[in-house]
This record gives sequence, structure tokens and C-alpha cells, in this order.
Amino acid sequence: MSLFRGVLSQVLSWTGLWQLMVLVGAGLGAVVSVWTTKLLVRHAWFTHRLSCFSKPHAHSWLLGHLGKMQSTEEGLLQVDDLVQMYTHSCSWFIGPFYHLVRLFHPDYVKPLLMAPASITVKDELFYGLLRPWLGQSLLLINGEEWSRRRRLLTPAFHFDILKNYVNKFNTSTNTMHDKWHKLLAEGTNHVEMFDHVTLMTLDSLLKCAFSYNSDCQRFSSEYVSAIVELSDLIIDRRTKILHHWDFIYWKTQQGKQFKKALSIVHRFTMEVVQKRRALISQQKKTGAHFTAVPQKKKDFVDIILLSKDEHGRGLTDEEIQAEANTFMFAGHDTTASAISWTLYNLARHEDHQESCRQEVTDLMQGRETHAIQWEDLANLPFTTMCIRESLRLHSPVQAVTRKYTKDMDLPGDRTVPKGAISLVSIYGTHHNPAVWTNPHEFDPLRFEPANTEGRSSHAFIPFSSGPRNCMLETINMEELQDE
Repeated sequence: MSLFRGVLSQVLSWTGLWQLMVLVGAGLGAVVSVWTTKLLVRHAWFTHRLSCFSKPHAHSWLLGHLGKMQSTEEGLLQVDDLVQMYTHSCSWFIGPFYHLVRLFHPDYVKPLLMAPASITVKDELFYGLLRPWLGQSLLLINGEEWSRRRRLLTPAFHFDILKNYVNKFNTSTNTMHDKWHKLLAEGTNHVEMFDHVTLMTLDSLLKCAFSYNSDCQRFSSEYVSAIVELSDLIIDRRTKILHHWDFIYWKTQQGKQFKKALSIVHRFTMEVVQKRRALISQQKKTGAHFTAVPQKKKDFVDIILLSKDEHGRGLTDEEIQAEANTFMFAGHDTTASAISWTLYNLARHEDHQESCRQEVTDLMQGRETHAIQWEDLANLPFTTMCIRESLRLHSPVQAVTRKYTKDMDLPGDRTVPKGAISLVSIYGTHHNPAVWTNPHEFDPLRFEPANTEGRSSHAFIPFSSGPRNCMLETINMEELQDE
């Protein structure tokens, strides 16, 4: 005991305290030195491995292109310049932390997007910021768990399920049209269309995912407002490099706003999933077979609650919540963007607008109601071409990123090294003059069947491509081939 007191008194003395601080400081300094050395060695290694790609002028050998990547119109103009200068690809690094290859030509994009899912990883630079909201969802997971989840979610996007959503889309669209008619009657000449269309898509998705009639197009909804706020905050966070570290971000005002909106969204989806799970359990106890309910009465949550893998295992409540949150996130903003830009392009080209109107008028001739049905979609060829051209010109998602667990070979003896970020520029590919004639012009006839012959399969990739593309796009193509 006396020895312990002696040691304690020595440590608590000014001399002992100073020696302790020096020791702790030396330890921290050693840790920082080792971390910095490893970071610089890694930076030098990636710089060497990526030397086979052309590199735009950088601020310095260390900071690189930090601050140059922008999610703005100026950022898209920057991509146009890169495409003009480098045609297919270039390397890019954000400080010593992130090393990217930016790609904007089908020949370079295809090998990366078509790589097996087993070697493809979603990188944390862009997708990691979504994890607090979307959790371990299909969008963010990798490996065998991704394959299992994909199989379990496939039934939710079968044609027979999607067909039943059309009437809900019509109902939500009619609500939006009624609002516009009212605004016109009141003398309004200008409408911020994206806001109206966003509420319409959210209204539709809530009906399809949760069988929930929010009436958010007419009245404010706490849940809908929270989703819109989360989407805006994620975009803002992505542009601020220091906010990529959670221990900094959660202390900022934006981080606190994010947590508040996140609690609203998570609480809503948790309550829906738990109530639906309890309903199914109750029906099983009373002898009612929930699986016998007609498919038209099942929504997204119902279907994934009932899905089982080959071992008879389904998804946990947490996994279902993650997929429901992803469904709402990935579905509302991208769809609203595609619809808004299509209407914008038709407004700027009245001849194409009139052709679409005439096509729809002819289709509806002789009908008692003017509601579009599922079967009608295949009978609107020119309207479909206009939608495709608008998706090419104004893709809802400008780029997707991937990392790979092995080196990836590209044309021209170039290699993307294992661990580097591959940024596939959908915008750059869609506006590449080496791929598209007059790429900035709106020309729906590009998608006339005769004009698509010989075009690369990866010249038009609005929904990405390969095993980790938009799930709905893959299933639609498979179903169309079957029919």
C-alpha cells in the first residue's frame, strides 16, 4: 500500500504530471506520424498506379482536385470540358484521401458496370453518407448478403405487382392536375413544377409502399417534409469534405437537423412495419391466410414481409425498414426529376409536344375514361422516345461510383487498381460528342429503332447497368423479353 501511495504521489506531483503529459503527447505523436506516413505512402502508390490515365491540372501534389468537384450547373460544365479534353477517362484525386478514375465513354464504362457483383463494392465516399438513413439496405450492402437480399426483393418488382400501381399513379397525377387548374383559375402564370411533381411522386410512393394516403399534395406532412429535408442535407454534406467525418458532422447545425429529420422518417417506417407484422401474425392465429390476399391489395411492405429465401428465412424488421426507406429515397427525387425535365423539354419543343399530345389523343379516342392503363404504355412510341431523350439529356442521377476487390482492365492498356474509386459519369457519357451527334440538342428521333442500330449498349445508361443497376430496370427488361 505504501508503494502504491508513493507511485500515486509521484504521478500527481507537478513533475510527474509533466512527465505523463510528455509520454501521452509522444504516444499521440507517434500514432499521428504512423497514420500520416501510411496515408502518404498510399497516396504515392495510387498516384503511380493511376499514371496510365491523363490527369487534369491539380492544385498541388497533395491537395489535388480538392474543392473542384461540384454538384451544380458549373460542375456539369466542368464535365463537358473534361469530355472534350480526354474523350474517355481521366484520373482525379481529392487530397491524399480519395483517388478516382472518371469515365465517360461506353467502351470504358461497360467493363466496370458489367463486372460481377461478387467483386463490386459500393464506395463510402458517396454512398457512405446515406448509411445513417438507409442502413444496411440493398443499395449499400455487398457480397453474398447483397445477392440474398436481391433475390428476396425481386417479387416486389414483378410486372403483376407493378401493373396494379398504375391506378394509384393516375390518382396522384389527377390531384396534381387539379391543383394546377385551380392555380390557373386564380391567375397564376408561373409554377415551380419540380416542387409539385416531387409531392406527387411522394404521394404515389406512399400509396404503393405503405398503402398510406398522406394527402401530402394538399396538406403538409411531417414525414414528407423530413424526406425532402434529408435529401437536401445529403447533397449539401457531400460537397463539404470535413462533414464526411461523422464526429465533426453530428456537432454541426446541419448534422443536428439531419438527426431530427431522420428520427421522424425512421419512426414512421418502424411503426408501419411493426403494425403490418403484427397484423400478419394475428391473421395466422385466427386462421386467415394473409398470403391468400389478392396481389392488387398487397403493397411493397406486405410483399417483402412475406418473402423467404431458400432456407425459409425472411427479412428482419430492421432490414425491411432499410429497404422501405431506400424505396422512398431512390424513387421520389429521381422520378420527379425525370418527369420535370421531360415536361420542360416538351415545353421548349412545341412540335414534339403536339406529337405526344396527338399520340395520346388517338390512343384515348372512343374511351369513356381518359386514364392511362398499363397496356397503353407499349402503344406510345413517340412519347417513349421523348422520355428517353430527356433521360439522356438530363439524367436524374449524374454519376455512379464503384470500387473493386481486384484490378480492372480497360481499353488502351489502362488499369483501375484495386481500391480506387471508379466514377462512371452518366452525364459525361450521355453528352460525349464521340458517342452522340450534337449531344446537347433535344432530338427524340435518336431513339427511333432504325437510329439505334450499332449503338453501344452503354451509350445510354440512365439507370446504370450491370448486376448493380436500378433493380426495376433489370426486371422490366427480363419481363419484356419473356413476353
